[in-house]
Amino acid sequence: MSASLSIAFIGTGVMGRSMAGHLQKAGHTLHVHNRTAGKASALLDAGAKWHESAGAAAAEADVVITMLGFPTDVEQSYLGAGGIVERARPGALLIDMTTSSPVLARTIADAAAKRGLASLDAPVSGGDLGAREARLVIMVGGETAAFARAKPLFEIMGKNIALLGGPGAGQYCKMANQIAVAVGMVSWVEALAYAKKAGLDPAAVHASISGGAAGSWAMTNLAPRALGDNYAPGFYVKHILKDMRIALESAAELKLDLPGLAGAKKLYDQVAARGWEDCGTQALYRLYASL
Repeated sequence: MSASLSIAFIGTGVMGRSMAGHLQKAGHTLHVHNRTAGKASALLDAGAKWHESAGAAAAEADVVITMLGFPTDVEQSYLGAGGIVERARPGALLIDMTTSSPVLARTIADAAAKRGLASLDAPVSGGDLGAREARLVIMVGGETAAFARAKPLFEIMGKNIALLGGPGAGQYCKMANQIAVAVGMVSWVEALAYAKKAGLDPAAVHASISGGAAGSWAMTNLAPRALGDNYAPGFYVKHILKDMRIALESAAELKLDLPGLAGAKKLYDQVAARGWEDCGTQALYRLYASL
């Protein structure tokens, strides 16, 4: 790829705006669209061009990157009338970095190929902090040639970048990641809820156990937020619920039973039922504190 590209970035929310910002600072020209225009204001102030739809932005770009909320958003943006696949430039590279359905990823790849477009599914892990610090894990599915074109851009946004297989493989890998994340969230929440119930200072317990075998990224980064009553989203409850639904549906297709994941989803359903679906995933601790 050339040093400077015209990039359409669709979805400038909690993570997307940081990811797009890194590309912009690297010298690439941005064409942006987001459902809420105000969330793109910093990028626009720095010179990005606003477009009224994903398709309109795609029509101006060499590369299209999407970072959206739900598979329905992805499907509409790519496959809807006047969408990305229909309006993208000949030879453009399409990269969906949303956590979405492996089946949908393959459908988009097929539709893109029919128009002579390259496509990748490239979901990420690392949350808002990883996006801000350009340390995202990027899990990629697609053809080797498309991956080679995209890798210089991925290296601007992340550190651990891997091609896992053909179309859909990135999403399968992300589902494996989300299974571990969701079940792991239950582990540290229950550990600290237990410590508090036993009369211990959960912050002191956290300091004692987080660096050992019980440690994890979530224990290190999210538990302190929860213990400080900070439930601001790095990753939304509504999005982890979406990911768990996708993973459970995919597991059913594979004829695999995942009782740990099913249990975690039931707990997060309770979190959402209390009106906390726009909180960060650490709000699971809030549920235990309220019981």
